[in-house]
This record gives sequence, structure tokens and C-alpha cells, in this order.
Amino acid sequence: MKTAVFSTKPYDRKYLIDSNQHFGHELVFYEAHLNDQTCRLTEGFQAVCVFVNDELNDKVLNCLAKHGCRMIALRCAGFNNVDLLTAKNLGITVARVPAYSPASISEFTLGLILTLSRHIHRACNRTREGNFALDGLLGFDLYGKTAGVFGTGKIGAGTAKILLGFGCHVLASDLYENNELKTLGVQYVSRDELFQKSDIITLHCPLLPDTRHLINTETITKMKHGVMIVNTSRGELLDTDAAIFGLKSGKIGSLAIDVYEEEAEVFFEDFSSRVIQDDTLARILTFPNAIVTGHQAFFTIEAMQAIAQQTLQNIAAFEQGQTPPGLVHWENKNVTTK
Repeated sequence: MKTAVFSTKPYDRKYLIDSNQHFGHELVFYEAHLNDQTCRLTEGFQAVCVFVNDELNDKVLNCLAKHGCRMIALRCAGFNNVDLLTAKNLGITVARVPAYSPASISEFTLGLILTLSRHIHRACNRTREGNFALDGLLGFDLYGKTAGVFGTGKIGAGTAKILLGFGCHVLASDLYENNELKTLGVQYVSRDELFQKSDIITLHCPLLPDTRHLINTETITKMKHGVMIVNTSRGELLDTDAAIFGLKSGKIGSLAIDVYEEEAEVFFEDFSSRVIQDDTLARILTFPNAIVTGHQAFFTIEAMQAIAQQTLQNIAAFEQGQTPPGLVHWENKNVTTK
């Protein structure tokens, strides 16, 4: 199937080309994001393959339909950047990769927690400059701490299990309780109780109207003084301005974000020789007790292979008149759109 692939980097091309040997799709790669300025590039394509920072709003979707595009293949789990109702009305099928390598994000989350709890990032910078002093690097044990996990799908469940392995008391909040986790000792509580009792809070829920800015000025005031917050899910779950205030006041003792609510113009790009124009992001980067990574949690060999395989399988199923395994149902009106 002739498919325009947007927001591609060399690693995207490698894994998609390798997997495509089995499928035989006609793939044309573009580095640009798909948006209302670039949708003209979709003329003549039956499908588009997009990533987290591509914009599929009403205007873009109408452009796709005009060009004869009948399918959107998301090479990610989230689909909050797609106007699902407009896609449905235009007869455009939307499919995603709901589960590629949950372990990759769970493990990365724990890496961030350990880095913050033991100041590993600061220690590495010091020793490179010949400073082996321990002043300011006093950390804390994870053993015995209370960790709150928001969202216990595959990624959140995996994170909860690892935290249990470190000897943490794990609290969880989700509309649907995981019986396996409950058997292992995870306690489901209300949002407020999780906020109030957790030493560490890690976010693994989807971006919905009800979860946008889940971490905000009001909820931060309910937390323990010095709480650690980690977000490897969706940037808009956390109000960045509120987080900055929390860091300045000491209410937030440490923060790690692998996603950022205004990441589209910055993440996945090299700004090492340029000035970052986003003042909020630049401010976060100045805090010694904050870590920012560039939407990296998913980025493992295993995950890239699975993403490529499942994305191309979705396209193949649609081409053959079958239901794509990762079909997104437009009726899910809880999903926010851009």
C-alpha cells in the first residue's frame, strides 16, 4: 500500500524498511511533521503513517480525504493528536500500536527514579570534572517508601511490579483495578489518597479530559513535602508552570519528565548549538533536582522492532479489507484532540 511516513528519523527508516521486507508496502519517508502546512505532501497516497507530534485535526483530515487517503497508521500507542470524530465522518480508518514493549517504559521509569533518588546525574557531571566529593549527593532508599502509580495498564502494572521488587509499598489509582497487582500487594486508593500518601508518584495513564493537568497547583498542595514526580506518559498530564512553582518552593523534591506538554517543536531534534526558545522548558532545565529526557522511554531495539511490525501489519490488514489489529474506535469520546 502506498504510504507517506511522516516525522521520520534514520532509526524509524531502518526498522520500517527491515520489517517491510515481509509486507512489501510502498513507503515514502518525510522528516517533516504532518500538519496543515505539509498535508499537500499526501497527494497520491492511500495511507499516512504518523507519530506523536503530527497534527491530525479537522483541517488536516479534510486535506487527507481530498487527496484520497483512507487510513492513518499511528506508530505509537496514544491517539490524542487525532480528531477521531472527523476521521470517522470522512471514512478514514485510524489504527495504532497499543502495546509494543511495555517493559521499555517501565524500566526507563525506574531508571529515572533511581537517578533522582541517588543524584546519579549530578554525580556523573561532577566526576567528569574531577570532583569526587559527596557533599550534596545524599540520597534515600527506595525500600520502604510509598510509591503511587497512576494508571495500571501494561506499563503501569510493569512499573508497579518493579517497585514492589524494590520493597516499596505501592498505591495505585485506575478506573479498572488489576487483580494480579492486588494479589501481589498493590493497594488501590482514590486520587487524593494517592497524592497525600506517596513519596514517589509516577504517571502511566492516557491523556483524557479528566487527566489533563492531573498534576497541578491544587493537587501538588495535597502531596507530601519533597515528593518525587515522574512522567513518562503524556506531557499534558503535568502542568509545567505548577511543577516549576513546586520545585521552587521545595514541595516537589525532585522531578523527571520524559514528555512535555509543548514538546512538539523541540523533542526529537538537536538544539545543542541553538538557543531553546521555550522559556518554560529552559527554566526546568536549570533545576539540579529535575531531569528532562526527550521522549526516550520507549526507545529500545525490542520496542522499535515491535512498533514497525505492528504498524505495517495494521496497514496490511486494512489493504486486505480486514480489521486492523490496532483499530481505534471513534466512539471513545473521552480522548482529547488537538
